[in-house]
Amino acid sequence: MAFEFSLATVLRVRDIVEQREERLLQRIQQQIAQTSQTLAETNADISRWNVRGATELFNLAVGRDFQASYAALQQLKLSHVELLGQLDKLEQLREIQLKVYRAARCEREMLTDMRDKKRVVYNSGMTRRAQSTLDDNFVARQRRS
Repeated sequence: MAFEFSLATVLRVRDIVEQREERLLQRIQQQIAQTSQTLAETNADISRWNVRGATELFNLAVGRDFQASYAALQQLKLSHVELLGQLDKLEQLREIQLKVYRAARCEREMLTDMRDKKRVVYNSGMTRRAQSTLDDNFVARQRRS
């Protein structure tokens, strides 16, 4: 008779839930990485526009070119603020998802530990029964001889 865990179905469901929560956490972390990368690129663009604007100011460039540069710089700064807000929201979402994932993992680990303990008990019982059978066979042979 093979080992059967009565809560095997529940364990499979908990494992699936844990995997789903882990994938969601990974997606959030990827979004955080992408947003951080975009934020770094925006910061670099702002720096380039600041340098460019300073050189254009000294070159006495046409006013509309300077105005266009200024508008582009303002748009980059607005994007920077929006990205910071998005990054903050993603960090909060990651913290919440991390708690959900840890709870799902804890529930799955509890059932896994329970299954492992029952398997150890089952295996020790099977070993005892096998040894008892061997002992009985040995005693029976001793009596026959």
